[in-house]
Order: sequence, then structure tokens, then C-alpha cells
Amino acid sequence: MKTYNYGTAILAAFEYLLDKYPEVFVIGQGLWSPWYVGNSMTDLDKKYGVQRIIDTPVSESACTGAAVGASLSGMRPIVVHPRIDFMLYAMDAVVNQAAKWSHMVGGQTHPAVTIRGIINRGGEQGAQHSQALHSWFAHIPGLRVVMPSTVADARDLLIASVLCNDPVMYIDDRWLYSQTDDLPDVEEIDLRTVGPRCLAAGTDLSIVASGYSTLLAMNARHQLAAQGVSVEIVDLRVLNPFDPAPVVESVRKTGRMLAVDGSWRTCGMSAEVIASVVERLAPGELRAAPRRITLPDAPAPTSRVLEKIYYPDVDQVVLAAQALMAR
Repeated sequence: MKTYNYGTAILAAFEYLLDKYPEVFVIGQGLWSPWYVGNSMTDLDKKYGVQRIIDTPVSESACTGAAVGASLSGMRPIVVHPRIDFMLYAMDAVVNQAAKWSHMVGGQTHPAVTIRGIINRGGEQGAQHSQALHSWFAHIPGLRVVMPSTVADARDLLIASVLCNDPVMYIDDRWLYSQTDDLPDVEEIDLRTVGPRCLAAGTDLSIVASGYSTLLAMNARHQLAAQGVSVEIVDLRVLNPFDPAPVVESVRKTGRMLAVDGSWRTCGMSAEVIASVVERLAPGELRAAPRRITLPDAPAPTSRVLEKIYYPDVDQVVLAAQALMAR
């Protein structure tokens, strides 16, 4: 066992892949700078050379398009976008190209490209630097979307994403980087077998979340336990393709569901989660109508005072859970 934080777990995944698979390379902007990518890529350029850790000029579209082309030629590139907001410049390569090629050629080729988008929020960064766009990408057929919340998944799901033959959007959140955990040596897993997982068992209420929202849910669970409320936490992990079965199983047991999502409410992931559960439960299996916690339908503010109101916190999750238990 070795102790990692969320960022060094991602670094360990890069090192594992670059050591073992010569067809893997990394391309993007700011890859040699901790200011852009934190401690998740420290000294990779020194260890593996600038031919495999390629820091590109500022063109999200160009570096992503190049990576998609390389993946069609047998390589396994990882494209890194230090801010998921600016990755929108690369949407043609991601949505019209990578996600479509296998379908369009009848499975004769597979763009095995992994696109890493990093969520940066808070710190008065404002509306153009603070978005979590995972529900956008989960809407696209042919594009796998992975959103790890734990230290173990940060490492192991990045490895699984790169070894998958399908294009994968791997989304990590800087608000998770301070987490630590002891991890065993890597055991490769097939991304096609990964779905939602119960992180903590409970009997009174199911909280369903992904990414940083899962950490909020886990912290709220501890507070609720002190109040005598037994909370089950289901971490989505893979948003597309979404397997609702573990969520449905949990809610069928507890009878109550709270969906927590760090993006906007309208057409968001929380809506898909709730709809998928309600469609599959029989009348009477829910003890209370499902609730959700999301961002308000407004761009992120710059003011620190307004940020405290804008972003959900543990107290908000606790209050919503208490309201559900009162029904």
C-alpha cells in the first residue's frame, strides 16, 4: 500500500501508462506547469521526454484534433485541457469526430482517445472559468464519460479510460485534490464493467452523486449519522453510458432519494438520475418525492460572498436530507 492524494493518484496513472504502453502519449496546454495541472503531472516531461509529454500552443481544437487522428492510427493519446471551459473550442473533434467514427465505419476502427477536462471553480474566477459541463458530454452517444470522486478511482479509472478502445471524457475536479488514501498496486480493469458503486450502506435515504458532489454527500452522511439518519451513498462514476440499476436498487431499499449534482439543474445529470429511478420503481415504493441539489440556473458569480450562496455545501445537503426524512 502507498499513500496518494487525488492529484498524485492521477500522476501515478500517467506513470503506469507511459511505462507500460509505448503507444500512450500526452498532449495539451500547460503540461509542464504545476500552475495548470497541479501535482497531477509533476516532472512527466523530464521523465518521459517532451516527445511524449507534448505541451502545445494555445489551440484546443488543434491539439484535440491531432490526438483523434493519432488514435485512428493506433496510438492511445491523452489530451489534457486544464480548464474544461476552454475545451469547448474542441467540440468538433470531440462530438463530431471522436464520438462518431466507430459508428460511421461499422466498428472497423476505434478512436481510443482520452480527453481529460479539469474543473476549476471558486476563488472568484467567474463565469468563464468555473463550469462543470459533464451533463453535456453524457448526452453524446459514442462518448464514454468518467467522473471519479475517490483517490482510487482517480488513478484506476484514468488507466481504464486510456486502455478502452472507445473515446472517453475523463473529468476531474480540483476541489477533490486534497483527499488522501492508501492504494494497492494497479490492477487493470475493463471500463465497460464499471458503473455506479455504493460507497456507504444505509437504510433511510439514498444520496446519489458524482465527482465533488460525492465528497459533499459523504461528509453530510457523517453529520446525519449523528442525528440517527442512516444514509446510503451511491457514486455514479460513469455518466455515459449510465447504468441506473445500482441506483434503483438503493432507492428501492431506502424509499428516499436525494440527487446532488455540481452543475445546473435544467437538463442536468440529476434530472436523468431521478427520471431513471422513477421510471423503474412501482407506485408506492417511494416514501417521499425525490429531491435534488444543483447549481442555480445562472452563470457563476465572481464575488466571494455570492460564491458561498451559489455553490452547494454540506449544510445544504444535510438540510435537504432532513426535509426528506420529515416526509
